[in-house]
Amino acid sequence: MTLAELVGDLRAEARRTNERRLLVLAGPREAGIDAAYSVIESAEVDPDAVSFVTTREGFRFHRLPPAGAGDLLGTTREMVILDCHEEFSANTLGQVAGAVDGGGLLVLLTPPLAELPDQLDALVDRVAVPPFDRSAVGNRFRHRLVETLTTHPGVAIATVETAADTDGPLSVSVDRDGLTQPTVEQPPKPNQRSTDRHGTPFPTAAFAACLTDDQARAVAHLSALSEPDQAVVLEANRGRGKSSAAGLAAGSLAAAGRDVLVTAPAFENAAPIFTRAERLLDGLDLLSTAANTDLPQLTTTTGGRIRFRTPPEAAALAEAVDVVITDEAAAIPVERLESLLAAPAVAFCTTVHGYEGTGRGFAVRFRDRLAESRHTVDDVELQEPIRYARGDPVESWLFRTLLLDAQPPVDQLVAEATPQSVTYRKLTQDELADDEQLLRSVFGLLVVAHYRTEPTDLVRLLDAPNLEVRALEYDGHVVSVAVLAREGGLDADLRAAMYEGQRVRGNMLPDVLTSQLRDEAAAEPVGYRVMRIATHHAVRSSGLGSQLLDRCYAEFGDRVDWLGVGFGATPQLLDFWRANGYRTVHLSITSNDRSGEHSALMLRPCSAAGRELTDRHVGWFRDRTPAMLSDVLSDLDPDIVRGGLAAAGPPEADRLGELDDRDWRVIAGVGYGPGTYEAAPHVFRTVAMAYLINPTGELSDRQARLLVRKVLQGEPWESVASELDFPSTSQCMREMGAIARAFCKAFGGDVAAAERERYS
Repeated sequence: MTLAELVGDLRAEARRTNERRLLVLAGPREAGIDAAYSVIESAEVDPDAVSFVTTREGFRFHRLPPAGAGDLLGTTREMVILDCHEEFSANTLGQVAGAVDGGGLLVLLTPPLAELPDQLDALVDRVAVPPFDRSAVGNRFRHRLVETLTTHPGVAIATVETAADTDGPLSVSVDRDGLTQPTVEQPPKPNQRSTDRHGTPFPTAAFAACLTDDQARAVAHLSALSEPDQAVVLEANRGRGKSSAAGLAAGSLAAAGRDVLVTAPAFENAAPIFTRAERLLDGLDLLSTAANTDLPQLTTTTGGRIRFRTPPEAAALAEAVDVVITDEAAAIPVERLESLLAAPAVAFCTTVHGYEGTGRGFAVRFRDRLAESRHTVDDVELQEPIRYARGDPVESWLFRTLLLDAQPPVDQLVAEATPQSVTYRKLTQDELADDEQLLRSVFGLLVVAHYRTEPTDLVRLLDAPNLEVRALEYDGHVVSVAVLAREGGLDADLRAAMYEGQRVRGNMLPDVLTSQLRDEAAAEPVGYRVMRIATHHAVRSSGLGSQLLDRCYAEFGDRVDWLGVGFGATPQLLDFWRANGYRTVHLSITSNDRSGEHSALMLRPCSAAGRELTDRHVGWFRDRTPAMLSDVLSDLDPDIVRGGLAAAGPPEADRLGELDDRDWRVIAGVGYGPGTYEAAPHVFRTVAMAYLINPTGELSDRQARLLVRKVLQGEPWESVASELDFPSTSQCMREMGAIARAFCKAFGGDVAAAERERYS
């Protein structure tokens, strides 16, 4: 069979079934590129519908570098050719595959498959981290790639060889034709231009614009947002038209005069919503102002509008709009999603099996809070692919290769797990690679627990030389898993380079401590950062995560200096890590653009060197925090301040001992006499820091928040009173007197007691 015959057969079968086919051109790079030109010619595709993803330039077809492959998401191509020889990544593979239309071909240019496990250097570079060199990186994922390519239906393989003395292919041998010989043909479906409004207030044009009946059904569900106290959860695999359905709903709501707020991790995620909404409104002749890239907004002649805001901005505006539509909701922290429930009506749209992350953790982490809200919840799932037929072999190959559909064990198998009934287990990378069910369980747990698990994380899990995986098992099933990354132990030259600003891959905690906090010695001790920890949702809050951390500490504590963690700070997470012996050494001065969270770094010492490092940075954290709270951290959530300071641990010398008799008379004067807080704020700052670092329960939560917002962050009385729900500003000011009395009673001693007697 010639290459032209193979391509003709693949193309014909793909067209008959409205599926895609995958063609691998294995061999030297130049031969693969030349063969790709022959494939394009043989496939009789529109040259404008071909994309070449490669580092090479000079192609007459649309070309993207591998780093820009994400630009293909949301587009439709007849053929995409991915040059895997340079800058290949698992993320890029997922992104390009999603752009191929039904009847089209995905073409991979690879080294000879027998050599591939020792090639694809870019994969090696992505997981090789100091002090390990490239030789320490495994090739388990590359073996997995070869195995799925050579066994999965719908994948054709042709070996391309080039003669040494010519520029073109010498020969092409077909090793596998990739034909599935389907018995049922599925021709492309015509555009479903149903005029049935499904009993909704949305215009007929919204349903006529739907590409499938499945999408029209989703738009009908979203029409519930026309009424208050409604919430719609829309879930779909990539390529089902989720964002388009949300855009048609947004346009329909704006046409009816509604104020619609759209949010997503970035505007790029929500751009299809605006595209579809604008097209619908323009067709209805209701568009007043089109969207612009600086401040995306559509307005209508009926008084409606559609705006985009980042998740933190949307949370602040939620109460003031009619509807909030959240796209890629699983990539937004639960606390931020919960704040969006202040809107009268809200939609949460998320991708279930995404190429750049997953949305399945959304259901686990957020559903309880959504159910407790005032909203009536309507669920809808899009299943029918827009671009190709259901059951497409390229999609199933991609899911299999990248574990996009990995699942944790079913609830019934682990629901009875307790800290007493589980066993601790080391999971080697070889065990994970050799046991597909084990790998799917572990990766499935990580995917559900973390909103940003990418295909590249699978490569790291299997091949990164700095990773260790530990798990708790119940009756042979993984119920909790931790991924730990070795960091530190860097030589003097590399530590100096890091201090001078050089980024060092795979050493997150030492990097921050060295470059940002100016501690050149911080990268010398060796530690393990808990990069990921996940517990099965069926046994959450049962102590399994803490037990796993304790077992890791017992195992690793004798051979490293510290264990550490970095995460988006929430009060709950700060309390969790504090309870497990970790101490705060840093809160980032800026918040994450997507989540709005400030990062927290925490350490748990294991050796004398680790204790010295931890104590040094905990002390620096305590010393710099008061000034930061009145400056760059003046808007930080007071509960995060409280959690971060409490997790720093009590100081070696109680700071209340710094107060002299006069200071206590000042505090007592505020509590019992005519004194005012404004006369001595520095005294109250000392007391506030001492109490928050070692909270002893004398104050209520609201009083502790008052200490943070007024005393440490310097907020005006009026805004503090409003934020903390005091009936009036004067009542808020009087509460400072109650705080002073509590401190006098608990810590003031004879001096405070004498002052109290004087005023009584």
